[in-house]
Amino acid sequence: MEEISIQQILEAVKGKRLNQAGDGTVLSVCTDSRKITPGCLFVPLKGERFDGHDYIERALERGASGTLCAQPPREIREDRFYIQVEDTRLALKDLASWYRGQFDIPVVQVTGSVGKTTTKEMVAATLSARYKVLKTPENFNNDIGTPLTLLSLERSHQAAVIETGMNHFGEIRYLGEMVRPDIAVISNIGDAHIEFLGSRQGILQAKCEIFDNLKQDGTAVLDGDDALLGTLELPFETLRCGKSERCNVRVSEILDNGVNGLICRVETGRDAYVLEIPAPGEHMVYSASMAVAIGEKLGLNREEIIRGVASYEPTGSRMRPVHLSGERTILDDCYNANPQSVAAALEILAKTGSGRKIAVLGDMGELGDLTDQAHYNMGALAAMLGIDQVFAIGQKAQKIADGVASSGGEVLYFPVKEAALPELERQFTEESTMLVKASHAMHFGDIVKQLTNTFGAAQ
Repeated sequence: MEEISIQQILEAVKGKRLNQAGDGTVLSVCTDSRKITPGCLFVPLKGERFDGHDYIERALERGASGTLCAQPPREIREDRFYIQVEDTRLALKDLASWYRGQFDIPVVQVTGSVGKTTTKEMVAATLSARYKVLKTPENFNNDIGTPLTLLSLERSHQAAVIETGMNHFGEIRYLGEMVRPDIAVISNIGDAHIEFLGSRQGILQAKCEIFDNLKQDGTAVLDGDDALLGTLELPFETLRCGKSERCNVRVSEILDNGVNGLICRVETGRDAYVLEIPAPGEHMVYSASMAVAIGEKLGLNREEIIRGVASYEPTGSRMRPVHLSGERTILDDCYNANPQSVAAALEILAKTGSGRKIAVLGDMGELGDLTDQAHYNMGALAAMLGIDQVFAIGQKAQKIADGVASSGGEVLYFPVKEAALPELERQFTEESTMLVKASHAMHFGDIVKQLTNTFGAAQ
């Protein structure tokens, strides 16, 4: 973050100064009193079970230059500044919105039901072949993470790729009011968060809020093979990326190399690219073709685009191959799960050339009335794809087990992951590939960690 003055903060948040103390500028913004850095502005937030105002004194003691507050503290220090606002969350948004306006650089906003983080990472990797790029850190795609990301912009940045998530109407619009993108990306429309949005049409409506703040001469980048996105007629330049004939950024000649990634050809109105994508799954061609479209739009040449796509690295537990002793491989995809992402992961597992294929599947959240059927369908799909063994873990996963069994597959059911670990270790034989996937709340990363400790990394 560039240094900003107290006066600039006052004007941005429409606040009232409670004293005249402080050194006149701040160097960063922090919302967690445990992570204070010297010279920062502390923004206390109020949640269901906590109130950051209780930690103002701690934050100031640890080196914050000053604080926002919705209600004045009982005691005001003379060596720190205090700015009163009506709502600290909205003040954080106002500050980030003002700060974003200080930078005249191209900004890409990404949303979607599945693959938005992958797309964000792919676009950022590609643009980094020419530019210094700010990108959303992991888990920073909400109403707190987005303003903090924007507030980390520096003069050296030449582009930004901002991921925005949601599970209710109005959230993408709220975030977009800060981001104000030049390019708006929707990776696809799936069933994630349908519990709160009612239907896939509702999900489409919520995702399309991204266009409310797209600049008038901006560009929309869409999955051109998504049926619902295909219904959109937008008043912006629209680049549709995919395999179908209606796409103006067209993918063809896909060579799937299993866990080692894939090669494909992408043609645009300007050029053609043979891309090496270093991550498994045919769905990766959508993120890669979107990166091509955006790279071209922002002036990258052919060599830069090809090199940028090849430099992509998956983040966190997103289809991350973990190679262990005895030619065992874990496909660590346990960051999150919904019906579309589980189906894609199972197809990747089915295409591996390993001697034994094992799927460890757990509960998927926020599916509402679709919950039972979605879990059952995932189990049936695993059996139909020829997965050798399915472990279904969790309360909702009983339906996964039912789906596997009904389609003639091999399945073991466990209500909790701890009960499954001994059998997982026994069945994870040499030359096996094991997919581990569930919603984040299931903490299936513990399974990956335990199996890694048991078998050790490949030599």
